[in-house]
Amino acid sequence: QVQLVESGGGSVQPGGSLRLSCAASGGTDRTSTMAWFRQAPGNKREGVAAIFPRHGQTRLADSAKDRFAISRDNAKNVLYLEMNSLKPEDTAIYYCAADDRLLDGANWRNQRLYESWGQGTQVTVSS
Repeated sequence: QVQLVESGGGSVQPGGSLRLSCAASGGTDRTSTMAWFRQAPGNKREGVAAIFPRHGQTRLADSAKDRFAISRDNAKNVLYLEMNSLKPEDTAIYYCAADDRLLDGANWRNQRLYESWGQGTQVTVSS
């Protein structure tokens, strides 16, 4: 099981930017899917973005398109989520997730399929 540690959360004003990081260790050579999820108070955890390290393709939720970007530094085993034009509705705890399987199609959004999770980092967007 991969160990994941998120960082980079914080408080920003609407329209601001943040970059989240997720440091991965232990068995990362087998990782085929990495993703960011978020959970706001009272809401279900939802998939935000995913990347498939072996071929570099990415997936973004509709709410993230044109504002967020997911990337991975394979040499450092760090996953990133660049978030721009942040809105109050982006306020949530953001979690990094990983799995050894290729979770493409609709599967990348299914949190139940991911074996490894980080502890989460809080993002608050407020004026």
